[in-house]
Amino acid sequence: MNIATSPVDDYLAHLAVERRSSPHTLDAYRRDLLALVHWSDGQSRELLQLSADELRLFVTSEYRRGLSAKSLQRRLSACRSFYGWLLKQGRITANPAAAVRAPKAVRKLPQVLDVDEAVQLVELPTDVPLGLRDRALLELFYSSGLRLAEVCALRWIDLDFAQGLVTVLGKGSKQRVVPVGSHALKALDAWRASCHEGLTIFVFPGRNDKPISSRAIQLRLRQLAQRQGVFKRVHPHLLRHSFASHMLESSGDLRAVQELLGHADIATTQIYTHLDFQHLAKVYDAAHPRAKRKS
Repeated sequence: MNIATSPVDDYLAHLAVERRSSPHTLDAYRRDLLALVHWSDGQSRELLQLSADELRLFVTSEYRRGLSAKSLQRRLSACRSFYGWLLKQGRITANPAAAVRAPKAVRKLPQVLDVDEAVQLVELPTDVPLGLRDRALLELFYSSGLRLAEVCALRWIDLDFAQGLVTVLGKGSKQRVVPVGSHALKALDAWRASCHEGLTIFVFPGRNDKPISSRAIQLRLRQLAQRQGVFKRVHPHLLRHSFASHMLESSGDLRAVQELLGHADIATTQIYTHLDFQHLAKVYDAAHPRAKRKS
């Protein structure tokens, strides 16, 4: 098959132009759908003529190749969306992926920092090179639970210091307004004041006045965690998980946490209730005289 003129490219163009999907999302869809293209070519089958049974064979072959259940679910989801779009376009008469299921993935609870660890991490000394920037970066992550891409793209005009709010553009180009805590506001203000005439459009600039890269932040967080004596694997999403878990433990308001995180589906947010129950179970086992249960 000539991939350059394939239906896959048409679908990716639809995602980019009409759905305004992010580059990260486009890369993921391209990778998953090209895996299907290569498999169908190897079977000497046309992509638009694959049956549900053949898609099950595709999933099985990917599983035997070593793909995890979670990766298979994502790959099959891409196929389902792709064929659903082709069906709406009238290019096929049925979605062969609609009834195909991937193996169930074991859902792991995200690791989080406890409150003491979070405070230990964010309270960086500011009298070192990039200290003010790093303090502002960490405080903002933990204060508002932002995604890595949202922090990278953040501009000064997105911050309302008077109201203590930040406006971000999340997944699916959905805008949301999130509170910023007093410690984060203070750190951001100190970082802004230190920039003087070198102030750029972006809160955390990279080279040539462009936004800082995701990789640069990931590497920096790892370095800062080691410097602060936090020996968990610290990354941006760990701070987001920690923010969500601590908010839910304190408030018990799942809907509010969903809004703060920008989750489209509350089921995504519900994983943090499991974290909370896990914490309660540990407290119960440690405190109750008749609760010495075996793991």
